[in-house]
Order: sequence, then C-alpha cells, then structure tokens
Amino acid sequence: MEQQAITAIRVLAAEAIQKANSGHPGLVIGSAPAVYTLWKQMKHNPKNPKWAARDRFVLSAGHASMLEYSLLHFFGYGVTLDDIKNFRQWGSRTPGHPEFGHTVGVEATTGPLGQGFAMAVGMAMAEAHMAAKFNLKGYPIVDNYTYTVMGDGCMMEGVAAEAASMAGTMKLGKLIAMYDSNRITIEGDTDITFQEDVAGRFTAYGWHVQTVEDGEDTAAIAKAIANAKAVTDKPSLIIYKTIIARGTPVAGTAKAHGSPLGDENIRVLKETYGWQNADAFDIPNEVYDHFAELTKDCQTAEDTWNEMFKAYAKEYPTLAAQWEQDHRTELAVDLVNDEEFWKFEGKMASRKSSQIVLNRLAARIPNLFGGSADLAPSNLTYLKDMGDFSAADYSGKNLHFGIREFAMAAACNGISLYGGLRTFCATFFVFADYLKPALRLSALMNQPVIYVLTHDSIGVGEDGPTHQPIEQLAALRATPNCIVFRPADAREVAAGYVAALTANAPTVLALSRQNLPLYENSGLDAVKGAYILREPKGVPDVILMASGSEVECLFAAADILSVQGYTARIVSMPSFELFEQQSEQYKQSVLPKSIRARVAVEAATPFGWDKYVGLDGCVVGIEGFGASAPAERIFEEYGFTGENVAKAALKAIKG
Repeated sequence: MEQQAITAIRVLAAEAIQKANSGHPGLVIGSAPAVYTLWKQMKHNPKNPKWAARDRFVLSAGHASMLEYSLLHFFGYGVTLDDIKNFRQWGSRTPGHPEFGHTVGVEATTGPLGQGFAMAVGMAMAEAHMAAKFNLKGYPIVDNYTYTVMGDGCMMEGVAAEAASMAGTMKLGKLIAMYDSNRITIEGDTDITFQEDVAGRFTAYGWHVQTVEDGEDTAAIAKAIANAKAVTDKPSLIIYKTIIARGTPVAGTAKAHGSPLGDENIRVLKETYGWQNADAFDIPNEVYDHFAELTKDCQTAEDTWNEMFKAYAKEYPTLAAQWEQDHRTELAVDLVNDEEFWKFEGKMASRKSSQIVLNRLAARIPNLFGGSADLAPSNLTYLKDMGDFSAADYSGKNLHFGIREFAMAAACNGISLYGGLRTFCATFFVFADYLKPALRLSALMNQPVIYVLTHDSIGVGEDGPTHQPIEQLAALRATPNCIVFRPADAREVAAGYVAALTANAPTVLALSRQNLPLYENSGLDAVKGAYILREPKGVPDVILMASGSEVECLFAAADILSVQGYTARIVSMPSFELFEQQSEQYKQSVLPKSIRARVAVEAATPFGWDKYVGLDGCVVGIEGFGASAPAERIFEEYGFTGENVAKAALKAIKG
C-alpha cells in the first residue's frame, strides 16, 4: 500500500503537469518516496492547517510544486482533484510555484531557489526563541521541527550557503533539510557546474549529515529522519540520491526537469510501477483510505496539545496570555496616544531616532525580535538589555546575522511566517541590492518584515559611490506591496514604525547618517505618506516637496523665495505608497491640481517623482552616482542647497 501511495503521488503530479502542458515532473517523481515518508511522521493537522504547534514543511525546490499539491490533496488539506486538474491555470489554487496565503497548507512562497531553505532556517530560529521564552518543565508548548526539501539548484544558490553557515553556527537542532541529489538541472548533468562535496561542506558548517544511497528506500529515509531528530545540537542534512523521472524513458536526463513527460512516457511510468488505472486522474479508493488512516491521529495530537496548554494557562496565566497576544495581529499597545513614544528633542540622525524608537518599542512589544547584518553599531538597531540570540541562549532578542544580507532577509521572512514574532532586519541602504529578492518575497507573501536601512544617501560622505545609494529608493518603490518610508525627522521616524507595525506588507525605513532638524509640525500625519509641514498665507505660488534629509533644503529655499515675493507650501513626503492609499480628497488637499508649479527634492535618482511634479514642475535629484568627500561638500556640489532649490522653484513659477 505504501508503494501504491507513492505511485499515486507520482502519477497524479505527472498527469496534472501533462494536462497543463507546463511544469517540472522530474524531481516530483524522484522525491515522492522520501517526502511521503517525511509527511507520514510529521506533526500536523489538516483540519487546522494553522495549528501553532505543527511541524513546518517548506518545499525550497518550489518548481516541484505538484509534489506539495499532491500531498496536500491526499492528506486532506482541501486541495481538490479539480484544483489538481487546473494546475497552473488562471485563478487556480495550484499555481506554478507554491504561494503562501493562496493554497492552504503552503507554509512559504518558494521557487526562487535557495530562499525556501533560508526561510526554513528562520522558522527554526523562531522555534528556538519561542521555546526558550515559553517552555517550562512539563510544558513543551513550543516543540516542532522545520523540514525543507532542496534540489541541486538550491544547493548552488549563494543564499543557501549563507543560511547554512548561519544555521550551523546557531546549532538549530530542530531544522532538518532533505536534499534530492539527482545531479540534473536544465542544462544537463551537474558535472559541468557542481562537483563539490556537499556532505563535506555541510559538515564544515557544523551540520549533522547523512547520505541515503537509494532515495527509493523508504526504510532508510525513515531511519535517517529518526537519526536527525535524535541530534539536538546541530541542524541535520539528509542527502538522498535519486534518478530524476525514475521509471520513465527520460529518466536521468534534462528532458525530465522542466517539461511535461508526454502521454507515452506517462504510460510507461504507470507500467513501471504497476499502476492499474489507465485513465488520467483515476485514483483507487484504497489510496485515499490509506492516507485517511495516516491522518487519523492528527486531530488527537492537536487535542493533546490543547489540553496541555489549558493546564499551562492555569499554572502560568501570564505566560499563556502573552502567548495569545503574541499570536494576534493587533498591537496590545496604543502607540498613537502614547506621549512618551513621540517625545524627542533637538537635531539627530534618523538612524539615531530609530534607535530610540526601537528600544521604546522593545519595552512595549515583548515579541519584537530582530537584528543586523553585522552593522548594529552603525545601524543603531541593538535592543538594550534584551540579550543576544545564540546557541548558548536562544532567549535573546538581538539577532546577529553576520555579513549575510540575503540570508538575513530570507530568515526574517521565515521568522514572520512562523508566527508569534514581529521581526526586523538591518543593513546599509545601498546593500538593499543584496537582499532585494527576499524583500520581494516579503511583499509577495504580505509579511510585515521591517527593513531598517541606514546611511540612505550621498550623506554617507567619504565612503564614496560604492556606499551611496542612488537608484535604491526608486527600485524599492517599484516593488508592489512594499512600503518605502524615508523620514525627515525623529517624529516621522516614530510614524514610520507605527505604519510598519500596522501594515500587511514589508516596510523599508530609509534612515540618515547625518543629523536632521526636528520640525515644529511633524508627527503622526507622516503615516499618510505626505503632509503639509509649512503653509504660507493665501494660495502658495509653488509646492516644494521632499523626503528625508532634503526637507531641510525646502525651508531654506522657501525663505529665499519669500524675500523675492513668492510663497511656498512645504510638503514632507516620506512614503509614496502610503500617500497613494489616501483618499482623493486628502491627496488634493496636499497636492492640489490648481498649483502646477512644483519642485521635488531628493538625493537620489529623480525616477518616480514625475507623477507628483507634473509637466510644469521639476526634480532636483541625482542623474549619476555619488562621490567621495565630506557629506556637506557633496550635497553642495550636487545642488542640494536652498539657493539651488529656490532657483528651480522660480523657474517652475515663471514657466
């Protein structure tokens, strides 16, 4: 019956891919025995896919999505046979790659290779931290494993190397990675690109490594999983060797990787494995009965956990209440009306005010958990007196990701997906390029990861153009469902965090190295994305708008214009995305169509500002890269002065 069940997974996947005329059958067929064996022993409940105590499964090799969909179908997660038949079609619940929030039971959006593995590392970090926080003698409230399935492509991606090194250093014993080594990619045999000793590499990272020579041997796979679970002080890698599309005429070839098998090859597949049902999508009842038998104890496992939690809540009511609050979306604190939260004095860099805000938040929000890519002293993201997360103490709230920006962001996605934690990560803004693929998945999965990206402009100064972001603001603003917030002063920084903590999306906080003034009228209105900081009497002759440090130029320019008899409205615009969410009435109140003379100022590429300045306005920006010199000199040379902005404004006024 076990072999029938495995064959059912293979056949169903192959037929769905054939019907769609699109997909990746090879790894599905090769990995079916190993992943079936894994799911047989996983702690999960199809009747409650979001049960907090469940094991997590991440298909890092997301191109093999039909493997996961077949398992979700057979294990009773509500993925129907019609869903399977509609694989990769418009509106289907079975898209080309697994999508979190779209298909019930999918724990993470995967497909960009290596990122699923890195997200699994983040989930294991979250498990370790929450276990240290909540578990007490006799009450293993947090006690789950995170499993991930990888292919050769995942192993080649740099993000996997970053994440594997990080996981080994952290000794994440509840993380078990399974690697389908079939030695085939789109271009053919991996000998042309990938000849390394994977077992040796992961052993060097500090992993417990096992190799199963025959991926068809379910008993050996089961034993390897049991051995991995017995090792508590290291993450585990199980390498199982397979033949891609085993049992078909295209077995062991690149043809089986990313193309439908064809009707004849599917016929041979069925014949090879003794599949009696010739018709497509015809699954014997005894197969469904077998999977129903495998899941009959799943509800019992959750019921047992629920009873334990009731006893825990009775004995430790404060911790139980905290557990419940941590798993809610809404904040337990009212930041908007918290006067102390908004209290700042004098000039300071927005990275400095961010440090103040982060620590105020850490005192108010117990499940804040994050850190920096080896830049906490520069990003100013360290949470004072909150401890350091490490293999020696998982209870610490400060994460040290090392110089691994991509793995950091991907791991934070995993932490966020795990549930119960609010996470942030930090690096220099220019290095957003290193982590952008993971930030994109944050946006795609609606994960409210906070990206604290400091040293946000040519204000970096002497480090020069390699460290001075120019195009990054525009690139991140172009990312759907991503909030980019560049505050002009300390109260706007606080507003940025409020926006981030109430968003259903990632937020980028672009923060300055140089000191910024504290404006008289700044504050909560910044969550609207743009608002009026200073308004002249009567109808303004020109609207001056900017984000971040360049807002200071606007005040100097307005004063110069005033001497010449012109009036200017000053608009701080920290976030395009939040401004676009406002009502048309509000947007018109800030940027009325009747005032066509407009100037936008930003120490970055002008790209994106056109829709706000219109045909009659202009942008004071940077068309090339920066330069190495003291910040004040660079700003002057690039025209970010009151005089130059006033000159641009006069040109706009006079047409």
